[in-house]
Amino acid sequence: MSLIAPHGGKLINRVVDANLAQSVAKEAASLPALVLSPREQFDLEMIGIGAFSPLQGFQGQADFESVCRNMRLANGTVWPIPVVLCPPNDQAAKIQVNQKIALKDSQNRLLGVMTVQEKYKHDKELEIPNVYRTSEDAHPGVAQVRKQGDTCLGGPVDVIQANYEPEFPEYRLPPAKTREAFAAKGWSTIAAFQTRNPIHRSHEYLTKCALEMTDGLLIHPLVGETKSDDIPANTRMDCYKALVEGYYNKDRTMLTVMPLAMRYAGPREAVLHTLIRKNYGCTHFIVGRDHAGVGSYYGTYDAQKIFDQFDVPKEIGVTILKFEHTAWCKACAAVVSSKTCPHGPDQKVAPSGTKVRELLKAGQRPPTEFSRPEVADILIKWAQSV
Repeated sequence: MSLIAPHGGKLINRVVDANLAQSVAKEAASLPALVLSPREQFDLEMIGIGAFSPLQGFQGQADFESVCRNMRLANGTVWPIPVVLCPPNDQAAKIQVNQKIALKDSQNRLLGVMTVQEKYKHDKELEIPNVYRTSEDAHPGVAQVRKQGDTCLGGPVDVIQANYEPEFPEYRLPPAKTREAFAAKGWSTIAAFQTRNPIHRSHEYLTKCALEMTDGLLIHPLVGETKSDDIPANTRMDCYKALVEGYYNKDRTMLTVMPLAMRYAGPREAVLHTLIRKNYGCTHFIVGRDHAGVGSYYGTYDAQKIFDQFDVPKEIGVTILKFEHTAWCKACAAVVSSKTCPHGPDQKVAPSGTKVRELLKAGQRPPTEFSRPEVADILIKWAQSV
């Protein structure tokens, strides 16, 4: 039973073999050093473990420009968002092409080594409007790019240790390991669900619909850098674990985490999330309403429509599961969408996010039609602690 091929045909591994790590670390001690931003550190981990296959390192100028303009690498392979290393200007000025540099975290610990093959202008006026469809600094992705340096360094990386204190290490399986697990379970079709929020009843419905048409479900929450007002990863993980324990067939469900920093790039990020899950071994990907969106920057279903620009079977290779807005209908006594339910909005239970937060803060559970009680209790405890 074969699994889907990784994006680009081969699963990249840029993590240095344990036998070589010592000699690479010794070499790194004499190299100029760069401290990575949180996003760059997560990107380094994603490159190293092959989640960003076919990328071997941070992108060079031809790839950067092609990705911004065409959502493709320079060789034509679909890739929707730049993955770039843009150090502060004073540090970039000291680095030369063909030089090796040591990559470090904020505590000056060695993460890996990079061979700088290119040094080029970080064209933010090309990247921002193309990737984010806005130039407003209020958009968190735009604000992040504005903070980056004005020079990009491109080249392959060799990763020694991308994260010295990984969150949820027992759930942090790299693509090679999820693929092993899928094969061991006998799954060849796997649906992935991307989330950075607790799973409510509508999300549960989507994932179970997906599971009806595949061998297995990968609940794959993002635990990389998110917005400050997003619910913390440890709280979310408690919610996921409670749901899987009580409401999913554990023989058909896996929960693992993904160390990716959110861009909040809406449609383009939906494509990126799809390609990443392909690398993890997934054949189906759930794209719901306003996937990876923020504020009102993207249309409700723009993240689904963007796939119409590609020959999906040939260029992406993943089945895109496009779900409409869902909610509990009191008349149907079930989670429904406009495709399945004839009743009006007066029959729907879909409290606003503000209303839900007010209830949680007051120690009250949202309606059971909106959230499972076990999840609500975890969120009440969190809401009352902040």
